[in-house]
Amino acid sequence: MKGQYPKLVEAGRVTVGNLASEPGKPHGFFYVPHPQSGQLFKVMASAGMGWEHVSVSRPDRCPTWEEMCWVKGLFWNPEETVVQYHPPESQAVNICPTCLHLWRPTTQALPLPPRECV
Repeated sequence: MKGQYPKLVEAGRVTVGNLASEPGKPHGFFYVPHPQSGQLFKVMASAGMGWEHVSVSRPDRCPTWEEMCWVKGLFWNPEETVVQYHPPESQAVNICPTCLHLWRPTTQALPLPPRECV
């Protein structure tokens, strides 16, 4: 994850209540407005147990691919690989139907398919 989040992210950090975090910390809950649509996204960033994680939701629908790419760019550097997992059905958890997740392991590199296959 980035060492410092963009001003747009930090401006939306929740700093009071049970979701509060201190400015500049890598974990936290944020309300981030999309620069084109103005739509407010709820974003939670965390790290632990060998993983970095960001959850992204809108009130009306799941985020689009383009919106997830935008969020990825807010929280990770351009050359970092992150993934959206589709776990086995027996391990799936769906608390919020309009929320998607980005993951990056911190202890190993993610394998990538050959470039010509993508």
